[in-house]
Amino acid sequence: MTSRKVIKSAFESMLFVWGQPLPAKDAAEIFDISEQEAIGCFEELQAEYEQEGRGIRIRRVGKSFQFVTCGENETFVRRLCTPVKIKKLSQAALEVLAIIAYKQPVTKGEIDSIRGIRCDRVVEGLLKKGLIRDMGRSEAVGRPVLYGTTEEFLKHFGFSSLKELPDIEDIEGIMGVDDDEGEEEDSRQISIEMEMADGSGTH
Repeated sequence: MTSRKVIKSAFESMLFVWGQPLPAKDAAEIFDISEQEAIGCFEELQAEYEQEGRGIRIRRVGKSFQFVTCGENETFVRRLCTPVKIKKLSQAALEVLAIIAYKQPVTKGEIDSIRGIRCDRVVEGLLKKGLIRDMGRSEAVGRPVLYGTTEEFLKHFGFSSLKELPDIEDIEGIMGVDDDEGEEEDSRQISIEMEMADGSGTH
């Protein structure tokens, strides 16, 4: 005869994989015991979980039992399930991200050339955020790394595909405007268009 300890251990495993309320009758049939004996085992487990203050509890629904989270932990569970807003991307990050999005696959040297300033740290930051990725090596001299956007980029800016990106015919011209006022307006336009997709400007 199977010991009560083994039965209770097996019932825990069953509750974990079953998900829905597990009928005591179905659990009893596994060990060829009565439904009432199975209910007794479940009730013992239920009491043990409560006495130990566990984060998981066993709830009875009629003659069925189910794993549930402790109600006192609702706040913490909610925090986990609520997406954390990452701080707004800097203007430099948005500009580099826009260049990569429209020119991909593109090397860092090409990005530097378009912006007129080195962007090593910006590219590194975008890689860490998962917004861009290494797409292999260029056939150019030195075989520099080619960069492109990721699915994370699409998700956070609200695009289903790159085809939904706003139209910018000449990104080099926009980024290379000599007039200070025009440059500020156009570079801002890129960031605004990139941010408008998700309506928040957050990553």
